[in-house]
Amino acid sequence: MADFDDISFDRPSGPRFEAPEPSGPPLWPFLVIAVVVVSIAAFFYVRSRRTTQPAEPPRAVQQAPEVRRRAAEPGDPIDLPPLDQSDTLVRTLVGHLSSHPAIAAWLTTDGLVRNFTVAVENVSKGTTPAKHLRPLRPSGSFSATSSRGLTWIDPASYRRYDGIAAAVDSVDARGAAHLYATLKPRIEDAYHELIGPDAKFDLALERAIVQLLKTPIVDHDVQLRTDKVLYKYADPSLEELSSAQRQLLRMGPRNVRIVKAKLRAIAGFLGIPDALLPPPDPAPPSR
Repeated sequence: MADFDDISFDRPSGPRFEAPEPSGPPLWPFLVIAVVVVSIAAFFYVRSRRTTQPAEPPRAVQQAPEVRRRAAEPGDPIDLPPLDQSDTLVRTLVGHLSSHPAIAAWLTTDGLVRNFTVAVENVSKGTTPAKHLRPLRPSGSFSATSSRGLTWIDPASYRRYDGIAAAVDSVDARGAAHLYATLKPRIEDAYHELIGPDAKFDLALERAIVQLLKTPIVDHDVQLRTDKVLYKYADPSLEELSSAQRQLLRMGPRNVRIVKAKLRAIAGFLGIPDALLPPPDPAPPSR
């Protein structure tokens, strides 16, 4: 059986690959629950270029186009408990946002805010943590098919992730933005504890959300190649994606569309300008 924290595909009959770093696809539901309020000023700070030839007339500095910010959904001005005592409140608030069994399973774990901050930090760097989110592992095992000496992903494997995609789809986008704004002070506490007092969690969240939205949607059959005991994507452009993107890709085109559409909808309620996000994906091909 393929373990959900494998970085690459398992061969069904081969030994399991133990990932050197925790990774896996179950991050997406909580990313959707508490995604990103982003500080973008740093991306539009323009530095004057120094001229290397003093006699040459100064060149005009091209300013970056102004990006209009939308109003973000506000949070509730409630008294938040200390970080170490925040699990009960998080369970209550997230439970109101979605009652899907996959999300309910995640809420049974401890250290919810800390787990989220670690997950976002790793995704922002291209890795996909899983050990903090084990209750969300997909059911079933990965399978491949062979034809004329070539190996392909069995589309039935994508159905393992239908529950995760359904959990994402069950989340109200406005409610997710509202929840993030409410819990943000404690999320920032956890991130400062993890990285340092000057760390900007908004920037890590932006990198994470953009990372996922840049994941391509592959509507055609996906060919694999074998590397001893592992399957890998035969297409170099897919194999060269970050491990976070490859894991999201493993959910299949239908589920990837659900996740990305929800993230994009939440981004709107968080006030993130469309200009900072990757272009929308094309519509699925007609059957």
